[in-house]
Amino acid sequence: MTMKIHFLPDNVTVEAEVGEPLLDVAERAGVSIPTGCLMGTCHACTVELEDDEIIRACITPVPPNKEELTIHLFSDPTW
Repeated sequence: MTMKIHFLPDNVTVEAEVGEPLLDVAERAGVSIPTGCLMGTCHACTVELEDDEIIRACITPVPPNKEELTIHLFSDPTW
């Protein structure tokens, strides 16, 4: 099952498989999400979903039961 992932503010949309790591989807789309530990503890890869839910892209897969997902990227100068 696939869904559309829309990255803001880059305004990039890409198809993704349910269960695929969001960090991999972003990389494939040419969207840069900072990383640190790749285990979710450093919060470098924190992004916000359209419903204001904050997630860590390195440990979060593409969720099921949705047709589309919008991800708002943060700009953190420390990463």
